[in-house]
Amino acid sequence: MPKMAARYWLPPLAWMGLIFFLSAQPDLPHAPSSLLDLLLKKTAHAFVYGVLTWLYLRAMSAGRGRLPSDRLRLISLALALLYAASDEYHQTFVPGRNGQWPDVVVDGIGGVIAILVSRSMKISPKSSS
Repeated sequence: MPKMAARYWLPPLAWMGLIFFLSAQPDLPHAPSSLLDLLLKKTAHAFVYGVLTWLYLRAMSAGRGRLPSDRLRLISLALALLYAASDEYHQTFVPGRNGQWPDVVVDGIGGVIAILVSRSMKISPKSSS
């Protein structure tokens, strides 16, 4: 069982580490246009937290042998949102960065999209391994 747990829980933990690393950077590259920069960064936020939501869902669904329940989907979304909020708080301590609650909303949108995709595709953990 520990080997299976590591197989499914290491990816979300590694993804969280990547998010933390990027959030600890005082400055990230910028697009030439401020509008394009905003669009790219918000899209990246949604994508990154959509992936995190998916990875949580995959980890919690492992070994169940059936499609994940809506309850597990909501838990995975809640975990991603908690991490998003903690990440925005973390950014308040990084010189040159500031935490912004609207980013948590964008992160949540990415998580909801991941949940909707998982529901519509009827993907089980076995098929996503």
